[in-house]
Amino acid sequence: MLTRSGDAAPRGPRRPTGTESPWALVWGRFRHHRLALVSGVILALLYLSAIFAEFLAPGDPQAYNARYTFAPPQSIHLLDRDEDGSLVFRPYVHGYAVTVDPEAMRRTFAIDPDKKHPLRLLGRSEPYLLMGFIPMQRKLLTIEGQGTPLLLLGADRLGRDVLSRLIIGTRVSLSVGLVGVVLSLAIGLVVGGLSGYHGGLLDLVVQRVIEFLRSVPTIPLWMGLAAALPRDWPPLTIYFAITVILSLVGWTELARVVRGRFLALKTEDYVTAARLDGASDLSLVFRHMMPAFSSHIIAAASLAIPAMILAETSLSFLGLGLQAPIISWGVLLQEAQNLRSVATAPWLLWPAAAMIVAVLAMNFLGDGLRDAADPYAT
Repeated sequence: MLTRSGDAAPRGPRRPTGTESPWALVWGRFRHHRLALVSGVILALLYLSAIFAEFLAPGDPQAYNARYTFAPPQSIHLLDRDEDGSLVFRPYVHGYAVTVDPEAMRRTFAIDPDKKHPLRLLGRSEPYLLMGFIPMQRKLLTIEGQGTPLLLLGADRLGRDVLSRLIIGTRVSLSVGLVGVVLSLAIGLVVGGLSGYHGGLLDLVVQRVIEFLRSVPTIPLWMGLAAALPRDWPPLTIYFAITVILSLVGWTELARVVRGRFLALKTEDYVTAARLDGASDLSLVFRHMMPAFSSHIIAAASLAIPAMILAETSLSFLGLGLQAPIISWGVLLQEAQNLRSVATAPWLLWPAAAMIVAVLAMNFLGDGLRDAADPYAT
């Protein structure tokens, strides 16, 4: 649009015209929340890395090599010199020079600039199953040289690749948050919806139960429930049990939100008109009331996922949650419990950095969704 002087009018957030759909209004506000958009991109990359974890992980996360215990991270060099001295694009990493301290009898590593190991994109690797059922023999990044490890984030006390374990652990830690929130969402919608829609004695009982659960300290409750799990259960069963436990504890906040919205909406004119028109209770709830605050439910769910991730990480770090051979961020952080290990290998704290980035991104995304939930707010 041109102004009277012929210059283009400045463009800013569009004001609602009253003809857009509710979702269009929410998106119109959300896309102007830059921090939430960036957080959404970060989360999309994290979940994509969780989906394609086997392809992105340069090595086997369970393979150990006693020759490279606490080996330091390698740096990728993109340019190399050809025989005539000219620079060419040839990614490589330096090898290790190993020395043994005669007094402490401890092996120490140093980067050897004379050893160069070329890297290959989409190079051949050992056969593996992508997502557990797709056979593949190529990985995103491989190293040339028989028996030469690629340790871009270093190795742990057993010589296992920290980067591969971090990528594989992303799948478990992030999926616990999603699955837990889906279960909490289902429980919160049903219990909170019944409490707010019917009211009376049912509402009184439900609210007293919620208040009792919220008055119990969260971490001791998690620890008690997790400690009650049998130790002879398979790792996959323990994974689902931890998810269910987190869901049974985390549904109360969402139930409160849903109850408040039902109490506010059930007296609205359009709900009363639908009831007088003969609409059933299910029709009133799912066709008339739920769509009116679906964006609020999404915002509340997005803010609940970080709490689930922190809960799983805390339980696993304390030894009461997921255990090896399952790999999660909490299980990886068990390696950092030893102060000597952290002082010798500070790269063992990379799972904590990944958790901080994921939790902050989810919180910023939830804030953006919450601000966009009311499209007519100024």
